[in-house]
Amino acid sequence: MDTTKRLIIKSVTWQVAGLITMTAIGFVFTGSLAASSGIAVAGSVAGFISYILHEMVWSKVGWGQRLKEVSIQLDHNSDM
Repeated sequence: MDTTKRLIIKSVTWQVAGLITMTAIGFVFTGSLAASSGIAVAGSVAGFISYILHEMVWSKVGWGQRLKEVSIQLDHNSDM
């Protein structure tokens, strides 16, 4: 399971990539850098929050995860 810090860093890097992509796509359709940037920022904020919530929910779901094996060590030298 990822730490909260790792989860946030992953979310930020993903959203930066999405922001750049959405700005470029928006510019192609609108011809306006201001409009395409506004659309991209709104989408990034919504996506950032959705991604964090999605990951937090899935981190609580046990389905499809492999359980870690727990090894039990017995002390054979102890006096009984």
